[in-house]
Amino acid sequence: MANEHLTNLLNQVASHEITTEQAFKQLNQAGFIDLDYAKVDTDRQRRTGYSEVIYGEGKTTAQIIGIIQVMLTTNTNILVTRVSPKKAQKISRVYPKMVYLKKSRIMLWQQNIPEQTNNTIAIVTAGTSDLKIAEEAAVTAEAFGNRVSRIYDVGVAGIHRLFAELDAIRSATVVVVVAGMEGALASVIGGLVDKPVIAVPTSVGYGASFNGLSALLTMLNSCASGITVVNIDNGFGAGYSASQINHLVESEQ
Repeated sequence: MANEHLTNLLNQVASHEITTEQAFKQLNQAGFIDLDYAKVDTDRQRRTGYSEVIYGEGKTTAQIIGIIQVMLTTNTNILVTRVSPKKAQKISRVYPKMVYLKKSRIMLWQQNIPEQTNNTIAIVTAGTSDLKIAEEAAVTAEAFGNRVSRIYDVGVAGIHRLFAELDAIRSATVVVVVAGMEGALASVIGGLVDKPVIAVPTSVGYGASFNGLSALLTMLNSCASGITVVNIDNGFGAGYSASQINHLVESEQ
């Protein structure tokens, strides 16, 4: 990896993408590169098996572009979450290979295509309004090489729809359940499957749902065993954790 990093740096200097001063600064940093506004973790892939992921919300377009520029020198895949269409358009002008997936609000550039798992992660939603967060989880998991099964709009208001999909859900290694309103779907699925369930409360619902707090508390207080809960609207976190579980199972088979 050190040789790859050095080669990429030299190529970027030769093509005038970065200056010699910037390259020198990168070579003198141990495990991270300081851009003043961000310290980009260039060692994360080696430590954890997953490269740095850029959280796009709250960052300017210029800051995101700067971080991408650094990550290109490490030859890792680049994943940017929570990117608005306006920012995505500007970033694409600089890096046309960055693909924008509007439903998930994710930008992705896979410099290295990961080997796909044999096992599957099931992403299940209560309703169509949860799709944005579900797609964030699904695309995150796929970016890390996981096979993903999308099972959408099977909430408890029409629970027969869930039963029609049970075989597909039960065949997955790990199940991500995305639900707003009262968040009951995670408990129902937790009582029907023998796999880990990662529950994602969403900020979908009427006034008393308190922007996802109601779903969060329901999931945290579930009487079904084996349910782990991530933060409100944290599709990325759920997809990342599901990927870790899926790859762990894959490595033991």
